[in-house]
Amino acid sequence: MTRYRTGLVYGVAAYVIWGLLPLYWGALGETRAFEIISHRAVWSLLVCFIALAFRKEFRSAFKALKNPRTLALLALTSGLLSANWAIYIWSVTVNRVVEASLGYYITPLVNVAFGVFMLREKMRPLQWAAVSVAAIGVAALTFDFGHLPWIAIGLAVSWGLYSVIKKSLPVTALQGLTVETLIAMFPTLTYLSMLQVNGDAAFGNSLWLSLGLAGAGIMTVAPLLFFNGSTVRLPLSVVGLLQYITPTIMFIIGVTVNGEAMPLARWIGFFAIWVALIFLGSDLWKSGRASNQGIAQS
Repeated sequence: MTRYRTGLVYGVAAYVIWGLLPLYWGALGETRAFEIISHRAVWSLLVCFIALAFRKEFRSAFKALKNPRTLALLALTSGLLSANWAIYIWSVTVNRVVEASLGYYITPLVNVAFGVFMLREKMRPLQWAAVSVAAIGVAALTFDFGHLPWIAIGLAVSWGLYSVIKKSLPVTALQGLTVETLIAMFPTLTYLSMLQVNGDAAFGNSLWLSLGLAGAGIMTVAPLLFFNGSTVRLPLSVVGLLQYITPTIMFIIGVTVNGEAMPLARWIGFFAIWVALIFLGSDLWKSGRASNQGIAQS
């Protein structure tokens, strides 16, 4: 298998796993969203440690702890990542996967906006067209929901800010995730300990549920490793186009598996977003380059 095809397999695998995660979180039943998030952080840290040991990157990962600026920014990204996980998993537990998929559809558009306002980048004509059409889509969805699509906006903004900050840090995705989950350990373990003491924890109630919560670590880190394998083998323009696999799978799950409502106004809103992404994808392909921002998912 050629290097390009191997990268393509890794990239598709990463985005398909991310897209199927709503089924995984949904299979955890009535478990509290914050308990799922907490277990995701704890078991992800364990899997990160194993992966770092295997790749012999422990020393590189923890160099970040010696640099006050890097450590402070990783503390900030840890908070943004936790917020993103919280919104995402909560949206699954309340059967709002379609709106969550919208968040990951509009993330590249939000990144364009961040590039303009935070990094002083200039927008190209197709990017202007994409943002304008997307604004129409968001307006249609706001009309349909009766309020702004806060889940989608929260996911896109938290992940967009996370990506912008991570872009400036001298760590790999795996190293960064290790430090971020390590920073989150104190509140996470405190919360899980309180649940256990009060007898409210889902973990330990059944073998399969406990294994499912523990498996959250593998389900978080494995696609990240596949993603890293794809980025070193594929042009970033290709990786940037592959990212739409994830929200598309999520959208299909929301509509077909969860049976979430899709009235006409919602279809119009999503259609506008898809047209905007065609403009953005065309610009991405035409320019022959893609930003790292927002390509990986949560």
